[in-house]
Amino acid sequence: MSGLLTEMAQTSLARLAEARTKEPEKSLWARASDAPPAPRLQLSAECFDIIAECKLQSPSAGDLSANTRGVEDRVLAYGQGGACAVSVLTEPSRFGGTLAHLAQAAQVLTPLGVPVMRKDFLVDPYQVMEARAAGAGGVLVIVRMLEHCHITSLLDCAAMLKMFVLLEAFDAADLEVARAVLAQRKQHSEQVLVGLNCRDLETLKIDLPRLEELADKLPQGYATVAESGVTSIQDVKTVVDVGYRVALIGTTLMGSKEPKKLLGDLLSAGREQAMAVRTRKIRIATGESAPE
Repeated sequence: MSGLLTEMAQTSLARLAEARTKEPEKSLWARASDAPPAPRLQLSAECFDIIAECKLQSPSAGDLSANTRGVEDRVLAYGQGGACAVSVLTEPSRFGGTLAHLAQAAQVLTPLGVPVMRKDFLVDPYQVMEARAAGAGGVLVIVRMLEHCHITSLLDCAAMLKMFVLLEAFDAADLEVARAVLAQRKQHSEQVLVGLNCRDLETLKIDLPRLEELADKLPQGYATVAESGVTSIQDVKTVVDVGYRVALIGTTLMGSKEPKKLLGDLLSAGREQAMAVRTRKIRIATGESAPE
C-alpha cells in the first residue's frame, strides 16, 4: 500500500476510535437506520453520467476553495447541472473535509433527488453508518486499503442501509480483488459501481492512458467509473469511447467559476459520444456502412 494510503488508513483508524468514544455503535446504527431515505442513484438512459466532487483541498492540487462560496453553493450547482450524484470529501487532515459538509450537501441535494456519496478512507462499517446518519446515499470503498473480509463487511453494511457503493481500484491487481469480491455477491441486492482511479499514488500524478489500458479488465455487469484525470471535453469523449459509463470529476469542477455550465457541457459531450458509440456498434453488427 502506498505512503498516502497508509497515512490515510492510520488517520482513519484514529478518527474511528475517537468517534466510538462519543457514540456507541448501537446508538449510531439506530440513527442510521431511522434516517430519512436518501435519493436513489439513478443513471440516465443516455449512457453517460457524472459524479461531481466537492473537495476543499487535495494533496496534489492544494487549496481548491478559491472559486466557491461554500459547500452548499457548490453542491447546488452540481445538482442543478445534472450530476447523478455528488461526492463529498470528509477526510480532514489532507482534504479539508468533515461529516458536517456531508450533511450540508445532503440537505441541499435531497430535495433535488440527487444522492450524496461519502468519499473518505473508510476502514470499518461504523463509518458507513456515520455516512447514512449524515444523509448520504453512498460511500467509497477503496480496494487496496482493505482485506477481502473488510471489503465485504463494508459492502454488507451499505446494502443493509440501502446505500450504493463505489468500489475503487487503482490497477489490475485491485481489479482482480474486486472481481473476486463481487463474484461472491451475485445473490445480494445492492448497487455497486466499479471505479478505476488513474492517479499514481506514489507521485500523485495522473496516468490517463491507464483508464484505457485496463478497461477490458473491469468486472462485467457493473457500471464503470473513470476516476481522476478527466479534465476536458476530449477526456470525456475518450473515456466514453473505451467503455466507461460514469466519470467522477472533482478538481476541474472545483476550479471553475461556473461549475453548473461546465458540468452541463461535459455531460452533453459525453452523452453525444455515447450515442456515437452505440450507433457505431449497431452499424458493425448489421454490416451497415458509415455515411460518407
